[in-house]
Amino acid sequence: MDVEPIAEGLWRWTTRHPDWTPAEGGEDGWDPEVGCVYCEAGDAIVLVDPLAPADPGEAERFWRALDRDVERAGKPVAVLLTVFWHARSAETILERYDSATVWAHEGAESEIAKRTRFTNSFAPGDPLPGQVEAFEANRRGEALFWIPEHRALVAGDVFLGTPGGGVRTCPDSWLPNGVEPWEFRASLRPVLELPVEIVLLAHGGPILENGRDALRRALAT
Repeated sequence: MDVEPIAEGLWRWTTRHPDWTPAEGGEDGWDPEVGCVYCEAGDAIVLVDPLAPADPGEAERFWRALDRDVERAGKPVAVLLTVFWHARSAETILERYDSATVWAHEGAESEIAKRTRFTNSFAPGDPLPGQVEAFEANRRGEALFWIPEHRALVAGDVFLGTPGGGVRTCPDSWLPNGVEPWEFRASLRPVLELPVEIVLLAHGGPILENGRDALRRALAT
């Protein structure tokens, strides 16, 4: 597990996904290390797509650190899921902390329910913990999360990292039936209206400056 401070109160960690196999890799696949976000906001500790490490030693350190942060902050824990594939450790967190909530996109409730319990559903535009805002991603009930305080956009599967440290849209093979690539990219353009500085990806390294320019290049290809 690697932990990286992004800004005051904003952290990103990566850990190996326990279900990854070489079949998931390749040009149209994803890498074994996946990203998660911790944001300590005014009203909540917000965790986006959290995954606890599978290694017992790392898991112990992870939970000890999170327990300490939750106790210190004295705030409820809110898990926000970008996409149903990223249920990850949501249910474990829900069981561990009395204050915890898990938030699911209303368009993915049935798929998320197969993977974890959740307490709340949301639609883009609904108020979320931490003053986070959700944007529609036009991909099977997937959302992008905007954290205004940090000018940070958090992406699940619709945006991926590139070997050169940039951003690209997900492979066309990941799109639902009936969604054309041009239509998909057009649906993501509203995020270009945001003053994005930071882009935090579940699959790929973080963009720490000029995030909107990186997104614009991704949507232009």
